[in-house]
Amino acid sequence: MTAELLDGERLAGRIKMELADRAHRLAAAGRPVGLGTVLVGDDGPSAKYVAMKHADCEEIGITSVHEHLPASATQSDVEAVIDRLNADPTVHSILVQLPLPAGINEEQILLRVDPAKDVDGLHPTNLGRLVMGAPGPLPCTPAGIVELLSDYHVPVEGKHVVIIGRGLTIGRPLSLLLAMRRPGCNAAVTVVHTGVEDMASLTRQADVVVAAAGVAGLVTGDMIKPGAAVVGAGTSWSGKRLMSDVADEVADVARWITPRIGGVGPMTRAMLLRNAVLAAEKVR
Repeated sequence: MTAELLDGERLAGRIKMELADRAHRLAAAGRPVGLGTVLVGDDGPSAKYVAMKHADCEEIGITSVHEHLPASATQSDVEAVIDRLNADPTVHSILVQLPLPAGINEEQILLRVDPAKDVDGLHPTNLGRLVMGAPGPLPCTPAGIVELLSDYHVPVEGKHVVIIGRGLTIGRPLSLLLAMRRPGCNAAVTVVHTGVEDMASLTRQADVVVAAAGVAGLVTGDMIKPGAAVVGAGTSWSGKRLMSDVADEVADVARWITPRIGGVGPMTRAMLLRNAVLAAEKVR
């Protein structure tokens, strides 16, 4: 069996075309979409990630407002920038790039962002709305994974999904989203982590496995039920090579699988753009 690739790059491109049309209509009405980004320090991967976001924004017609503070910035310096972006009516959503330098309280910074401008969907107010099933911005990577599985008609409703990883950005919100009674979800969800004994006994039962632990090659072929769908959402670095949580051999067992590059990443970025456009559309 050779798995079908879940091509996030292709789907993200289609989503961006639709978002570009919506952004153009807002701009034509005198309400251009604005995304504010905050980068503190000179971390290379973080700077690259923010640059990619700005390129995405330019591609679909979103105005970027970038605030780059030195690594020596204080808590109050960063909070002042957040306050300024919160008060700016031309900025509809805000991205604070993590990690922040030592000495900056990340939790307090993220809590300071106006929930209505939370482009990541991770503010406690918005996570609470997710728990309640109320409308609000969805966390980007979980939303992107659901969209990707749905686009490839991967059966999820009524199926068993095992998520490896319980982190705030992927595992926890994804488990909530997939368990909800909504299209492309409504699954039985099991959340495990690297401290769980005999994890393979659980993943072998799963119709869908999402690996989001950040451990290269964690999921191997003997851990997967033949015909399952496997999503590699966790990454790590080996030198300059980006590594997936899913070993290459899994493609010989699975029915569907994300590529090492071009799977979940492009979908995360597309969902962030969608949240930015949605935030602008809500402003009257």
